[in-house]
Amino acid sequence: MTLHCNNNLVNPNWAQHGYIQVYTGDGKGKTTASLGLAMRALGRCWKVLIIMFTKGGDDYGELNSFRELSDNISDNLKIVQAGLDRIVYKDNQTESDTKAIKEGWELAKKAIQNHEYQLIILDEANIAIDIGILDVDDVVNTLKNKPDEMEIVLTGRNAHPKIIEIAHLVSKIEPVKHYWDTGIAARKGIEY
Repeated sequence: MTLHCNNNLVNPNWAQHGYIQVYTGDGKGKTTASLGLAMRALGRCWKVLIIMFTKGGDDYGELNSFRELSDNISDNLKIVQAGLDRIVYKDNQTESDTKAIKEGWELAKKAIQNHEYQLIILDEANIAIDIGILDVDDVVNTLKNKPDEMEIVLTGRNAHPKIIEIAHLVSKIEPVKHYWDTGIAARKGIEY
């Protein structure tokens, strides 16, 4: 079955309100959950923007999968990597990290203000806020003024209390047991 999207009729009867979702905590699966939601929305012909804060590079399995989507689906998807080819922490961030993340945030703000997408995923935005690159008050103000019908998801550890306060859904993913604790390194196809 081929999916045919008529963007003039995208979800004409869907609930008129979009929500703010947060996936946070120290457990594995925050980005994975948000990207599953992206696939679901794309399957319903929604326009989806994914901005990956603090993540650059090309060696992510999900990016490989998204590149192989049919034209009908991929036409509704935009992915922006607002990070360098490494993971950013408080103690290793550089001016280049700050620049890339802030450019990604400016793009996100414009997309929110211009009503360009039905779903926007701000992957690792919680970390960008936590390490002080993104201003939490700017993010909160932007989210509070989003179009009513737009769904926005923020992922990453250490979600700021102000973000949690305005969110409609917050999932805290906590590890109970993880093979990393036994020394197993990140695996292609599973962790990236």
